[in-house]
Amino acid sequence: MENALLTDLLLPGALALIMTSLGLALTPADFRRVLTAPRGVAIGMLNLALISPLLAFTMATVFDLPPELAVGLVLLGASPGGTTANMLTHLARGDTALSVTMTAISSVCSVMTVPLFLALSTAHFGADDIGDVSMLGVVAKVFAITIVPVSFGMWLRGRWPDRVAIAYPRVQAISLSLFLLVVVGAIASEYEVVVDNIEAVAGAALALNVAAMTVSFTMSRVARLDSRQSTAIALELGVHNSTLAIAVGASLAHELSVPAAVYSTFMFITGGTFAWAMSRRNTGVPVATEPTAEPAQP
Repeated sequence: MENALLTDLLLPGALALIMTSLGLALTPADFRRVLTAPRGVAIGMLNLALISPLLAFTMATVFDLPPELAVGLVLLGASPGGTTANMLTHLARGDTALSVTMTAISSVCSVMTVPLFLALSTAHFGADDIGDVSMLGVVAKVFAITIVPVSFGMWLRGRWPDRVAIAYPRVQAISLSLFLLVVVGAIASEYEVVVDNIEAVAGAALALNVAAMTVSFTMSRVARLDSRQSTAIALELGVHNSTLAIAVGASLAHELSVPAAVYSTFMFITGGTFAWAMSRRNTGVPVATEPTAEPAQP
């Protein structure tokens, strides 16, 4: 009963509120920026939509995870970036506008990428205990807990910009608290499963985190993006919207939420350490020549 309440009501509700807070920080300009700064956005989205899920496939195979945990790791790898990545990018003196844009676009694209890689990984790893994964059902679920609340948040900002500007810091703090509660709740509800698999999952999740940030940062530098843009892309790959992975995974099979819950317990440490190191490196780095305007404050 408690697991059903967490899966069917609390997790989706918390995620909807978190995604609404994301919408409060977005404007249509964040989506139009893909036209004004195409190179940075394109490289970032390539990493988010393809490289990250493929790295998750690789780590699940290398660490020989059980099928359900392997699918959960891929589900995490296919999830979009989150608002925490935006915050860490700002602290790292990275390209915050690029970070916000990638979060916005990847959140919209998650309606396609999450169900697609969920179905592919289920078939690849033979996760028969999950049962038949309905693409339409997962698409509807992701749409309801991402696109709808993000759109609602953007509508609120457009309708009452002054009120949103005053309330946003408090809303952001609440959304971060909800995120932490979701992670704690997911771990507590599946305590035995987490304990039984923590060694294998922690190694695979940490390897995915480090590899994703390293590969994405390297690709960005090879593509001649500057340090600030590369920082934003690396943090977007290292700090996923694990709440989405937990909510979607728990609605299908509780084991699927374990990798995202474990990942969330240390991504702040790795992401924060990287942000601290890059903040020193990015000091004095000029803004990129691509017109990546700073995001408007809510």
